[in-house]
Amino acid sequence: MQKIIRIGTRDSQLAMWQAKKVQKLLEELGHQTQLIPVKATGDLVLDKPLYELGITGIFTKNLDIAMLNDDIDIAVHSMKDVPTVLPEGIIQAAVLKRANYNDILLLKDNEEFMAQPNGVIATGSLRRKAQWLNRYPTHTVEGLRGNVNTRLQKLEDNDWNGAIFAAAGLERVGLRPKGAVNLTWMIPAPAQGAIMITALDENEEIKEICTELNDKDTEICTGIEREFLNRLEGGCTAPIGALAFINEKEEEINFKGVLLSRDGKKKIEVSKKVKVGKHKYVAKDCANYVIDKGGKLIMMEDEGIEKQFSIYSTKKLSEAQKKLLPTHMSVQDSDFIKIRFNRIAPKVVKEEIENVIITSKNGVEALLNSFTSDELQFKNIYCVGRRTKKLIEQRIGKVTHSERNAKKLSEYLSKELKGQEVTYFCSNLRLDTLPLILKANDIVVNEVEAYKTMYSPAKVDEKVNGVLFYSPSTVESYMEKNTADKIAFCIGDSTANEAKKHFKEVQIAKMPTVESVLELVNLHFVKE
Repeated sequence: MQKIIRIGTRDSQLAMWQAKKVQKLLEELGHQTQLIPVKATGDLVLDKPLYELGITGIFTKNLDIAMLNDDIDIAVHSMKDVPTVLPEGIIQAAVLKRANYNDILLLKDNEEFMAQPNGVIATGSLRRKAQWLNRYPTHTVEGLRGNVNTRLQKLEDNDWNGAIFAAAGLERVGLRPKGAVNLTWMIPAPAQGAIMITALDENEEIKEICTELNDKDTEICTGIEREFLNRLEGGCTAPIGALAFINEKEEEINFKGVLLSRDGKKKIEVSKKVKVGKHKYVAKDCANYVIDKGGKLIMMEDEGIEKQFSIYSTKKLSEAQKKLLPTHMSVQDSDFIKIRFNRIAPKVVKEEIENVIITSKNGVEALLNSFTSDELQFKNIYCVGRRTKKLIEQRIGKVTHSERNAKKLSEYLSKELKGQEVTYFCSNLRLDTLPLILKANDIVVNEVEAYKTMYSPAKVDEKVNGVLFYSPSTVESYMEKNTADKIAFCIGDSTANEAKKHFKEVQIAKMPTVESVLELVNLHFVKE
């Protein structure tokens, strides 16, 4: 039976149009599909400008979660809404041929107000606002949020002279008015007008299908624009525009980028032309030019306007993970837990073991520290976590069954292995949930201490607002040197339950990933 490709999308009119376009293209290739609408944070929080939300992925996060939960196979996005750093395990599978990338001005009356000192226009985009004020410094810019229809109605209901929209969005849903003015002088958002399809990196079949929809020229140009944005560390919190297009006659790529202060008073522009195929360093060179001309200083000055929010991660964050947070947010981190692998006796794995339980990546690494993969002849491997499962199947062998947490796994095994025996490769510090439930259901648990978990706490500054925890042990380690007068952002229920013993305010991530914990921090910042 042919697999039905589940297409995830936001449920706005424009998002559904884009998803249906992808659906049509896939069905023309002979694939069966199903549309699955998912609400996005950006659709739910409409009373704040985008830059105040402090999140670069407000329109994509819930689709990412749905994909990691295996609720959808692909997600369809307006590419300009997608963070330049995708969550681990999710990749850009295809980019459709780009539509109109320009911004347009919808007028209430006529264009005469542009020559007058008191014009009023509306936009929810920091980039559009800054470019407009740079060109018309005496004008007023009002905030404008919501889906296309909501924004059009707000324009109708208010005494503004006009409002700025992306041309592609209005054209796709057939709502572009005849009198709309092309703002050809305004540099668009990176990847504006393009549609991106994302998929799980491990899903080879879906990735291969998506390559049939990919437009190479659009991929090249949007890739340059997004790298330029990434190198400036902008996201939705800085006024940055970028546009690359291919001049087929000259066989060259034209690029232009801009960074402005939020009030539009300062602007740094850059442009460059290179031959197609020689474009590898275009984004890097142009971003460096902007930085050298004072770009970082402009962004820092703007950041100083905003409320500061400081967090501390009890696990070292990668640079990619830090970029998921607003640039003005103070981030400190250190490993509150140190791992030391034990030497596991050869007799433990001398013969094939029927049932094995591994609840963390550390357990996998500990086994491979003592044995080669060929020596590990496990008949049934049961594990906790998507990442642990992936590592096991890459390094040891096929996983028989996995669950999101130890409690769910123990409940599953209690039904499947009643009266049998299991070998549990664990740490010296661990919750007793799994072995207690198994033993209560007549399952013999042979516990093998594969690694030691050691506390390595640091003193956290009083000014820190929130602390990120990734295991009950990180909470225990933190409490050795610190007080619980902050917000605890936790990776899962077990960690949260430990945090609740000490902290008054505890928040729990939707997914057991670092990225999901960082999203919690971002969403809290929205509410502040």
